[in-house]
Amino acid sequence: MEIRKGDAVKVIAGADKDKHGVVLSTSPKANKVVVDGVNVMKKHQRARKANEKSGIVTEPAPIDASNVMIICPLCNTATRVEHKLDENGNKARFCKKCHANIDASKAKAKATVKKANKTSTAKKKDVADDATDAE
Repeated sequence: MEIRKGDAVKVIAGADKDKHGVVLSTSPKANKVVVDGVNVMKKHQRARKANEKSGIVTEPAPIDASNVMIICPLCNTATRVEHKLDENGNKARFCKKCHANIDASKAKAKATVKKANKTSTAKKKDVADDATDAE
C-alpha cells in the first residue's frame, strides 16, 4: 500500500467524494485507511464507569485505500505515486506529476510547521516580557 499514516489524501470515489483529510491509520491486510473527517459514523457509547457519560460519539470509519489519492505536498494536487531510489540510495515515494520526493517534502513541511510554531511562541514570550517590563 502506498498510503501511510499522516499523509494528506483526497477521496476520489464514494459518498465523501472530493473531501480532503489526513490519514489517521492504515490496515494493509484489509487495504483500508481511516481518514479524518471522512466516512464519519455515529456510535452509541455506554458509560463504563460511574464518572463517565454515555452518549452518541462520532468517529471516522475505514474506507478502501483505492478510493483515496495522495496529495503532493509540493504541487498540492492529488497524484499517483512512483517508487524509486532517491539520491541517497533509499527507496522513496515520488509524485508522478512534479517528480518531487513525497517523503522528503513531507518532512520539510513538518519541519517548517515546527519552526513556525517555535517562532510564534518565541514572539508571544517576547510580547509578554515587554508587557511585564512596561509595568
